[in-house]
Amino acid sequence: MDPLTHALSGALLARATASQQQPKQLTLPLRTRVIAGFAAAAFPDLDLALRLIDTLTYLNWHQGPTHSLILLPLWAFLLSHLFSRLTRKQYAWKMFYLPVCLGIAIHIAGDLITSYGLMLFAPFSTERFSLPLVFVIDPWFSLIIIAGLVCSLIFPQHKTSAICALLGLVVYVTALWGLQERARNIGNTYAKTQALNAAEVHALPQPLSPFNWKIILRHENTYHIAYANLWQSIYVQQPKDGAWLLQRMAAAYQPSANITWQHWEQFGDYSDQPKLARKAWLQPDFEQFRRFAVFPLLDRMDHSELGQCFWFFDLRFQFPELPPSFRYGICRKDHQSNWKMQRQQGLFLID
Repeated sequence: MDPLTHALSGALLARATASQQQPKQLTLPLRTRVIAGFAAAAFPDLDLALRLIDTLTYLNWHQGPTHSLILLPLWAFLLSHLFSRLTRKQYAWKMFYLPVCLGIAIHIAGDLITSYGLMLFAPFSTERFSLPLVFVIDPWFSLIIIAGLVCSLIFPQHKTSAICALLGLVVYVTALWGLQERARNIGNTYAKTQALNAAEVHALPQPLSPFNWKIILRHENTYHIAYANLWQSIYVQQPKDGAWLLQRMAAAYQPSANITWQHWEQFGDYSDQPKLARKAWLQPDFEQFRRFAVFPLLDRMDHSELGQCFWFFDLRFQFPELPPSFRYGICRKDHQSNWKMQRQQGLFLID
C-alpha cells in the first residue's frame, strides 16, 4: 500500500481510539496523538532505504523486519522515546506507546492484504504471509480514510466519524474478500473443465478497479492466466488504435463469460529452451531472484554483448499493456564463462 495511505490510516486509528475519559495529564493532546499515529504508521516503510544498496536487496527485505509482529513492541518502544525527546520530554514516552503501537499495527494490516507478503515473524522466520485483497494503490480504500479524517476535522469533539471510517474499511475489505472468492471460483471451474486436478489457483487484485482480478493457475511448469472484471456482464470492445493506455489496460479485463485464458510455460516452449532456461534458473548467482519470485516466468532468451541471457520476471508485477517490472537475467559469455546476474531497467523508477 502506498506510504501516504499508510500514514493517514495511522492518524485515523489514533483519532478513533483517543480517550476522552482519562485526565488530561495522563493523555496526549489529540493533535499530538494523531501526529504520532501518522508518523508511526509511516515508519515501517523506512526499509525503502534498502533501495540504496540495490533493488534486489530491497525486494527481498522490503516488508521484512520493520513489518514484523514480533518486533512491533521494540519499534514502538524506540519511536515512543524518540517522540518524547522531540517534545523535549514534555510528554513521557509511555503516553506515546499505545498510539505508536496502533500506527505500526495498522500499517502491517494494510500491507498484509496486498500481494507482496510480510515477514510477520521476523527475525525468527523469513516466511512471508499475504492475503491479497487490495491493489497497492486503491483510491477507494484511501478515500474512506480521507473522508473519516475530514469529518473528524469538521466535528473535532467527536470520534464517531473516525470509527465509522474504520468500520467502512472493514466492510470494504470484506467485500473484496468476496470478490476474490468469486475470482478463485472461476479458476477452480476452469481447472476442473481442463482436468488440471493438481493446479494451484490464485487470484490477485489489479489496478484501475476493485473488480479487476488476475487469475493464475499453476500446473507443474505451466501457468494458465486470465484477466477478469467481476462487475461487467457485457463484453468490452477493444479500444481503437491510439486509445489511451488506461483504456487499453481496462479493456483487458473481461466478464467471466468472455475471458480468454493464456498459457505460458515457466521455462519457455521453443526447441531445447526449457532445458537451457531451467539450467540457467538454478545457477547459484540467481539465488536472490529465486527467493524473491513467487510466480517466476521466462520473459525471453537472447544474445547480446552480455552473452547468452535468460530473462525472468514475476507474474505479480506484470499488468496488461505494460512491460513487466523487476526483470532479472542470468547471463554468460560462453560455455566456459561463469553465469552472472543482470538487471533490466523497467518502466518505473523503482524497477
